[in-house]
Amino acid sequence: MKLPILRVEPADIPDYALVCGDPFRAEKIAGKLEDARELAFAREYRTFVGKYNGARLAVVSHGVGSPGAAVCFEELARAGVRTVIRVGTAGSLTPEYPAGSLIVSTAAVREEGLTKQLVPPGFPAVADSAVTEALYREAVALGGGPVGKGITATFDAFFTGVVDLPHDAYAKAGVLAVEMEIAALYVIASLRGMRAGAIVALDGDADTVDEAYDPHRNIVAEAVEREIEAALRAIASLAAADAAAE
Repeated sequence: MKLPILRVEPADIPDYALVCGDPFRAEKIAGKLEDARELAFAREYRTFVGKYNGARLAVVSHGVGSPGAAVCFEELARAGVRTVIRVGTAGSLTPEYPAGSLIVSTAAVREEGLTKQLVPPGFPAVADSAVTEALYREAVALGGGPVGKGITATFDAFFTGVVDLPHDAYAKAGVLAVEMEIAALYVIASLRGMRAGAIVALDGDADTVDEAYDPHRNIVAEAVEREIEAALRAIASLAAADAAAE
């Protein structure tokens, strides 16, 4: 029986998955796989399967924002996925990492509403250490720009309203970047027995999104290419380690 939202057969989904927001980025990533085929395109959820360096994986888009993305993560867990890596973009909270940098998220501040309905307020949103180390190692090895590793924050709001977003406070606390889905991924992974990690390409200063947001610059596109390659290499490395341990 097909998963009701992703509209794919659970048996067709491998143990490893790479997820991203944009359905057309999912297509781009799938173009780097061997024997790639598209399984479904329903709403914002587009699913491909294929191989990379011997590892079978799915590539699935989850759209923008935690609630919709959570549906994707939950259904991947129900399909038997055990390792998930998010590849995305984020706004920087520190001049140390400008646009074009990559950040590997070790944990996420839960400033969205979705996880508040799943777990108590004090529950942490934390990445799997093995996934994090694989992502960081591969991103650094690729070179081409700065690579950071640390805490990110997940918000629901993209553009600001009349209430100030607490970017300054989190920047002072050492949070590196802001995006919209990682906290949901980490909490759901903890609840459903998956290991998860995330890498994001920085597309600008989080505080200037209302005036100067331009994610289509070459420097951002190049960073996205690097993070995709790092994530694919990390999955292949993790799959090989898992096979050796069996």
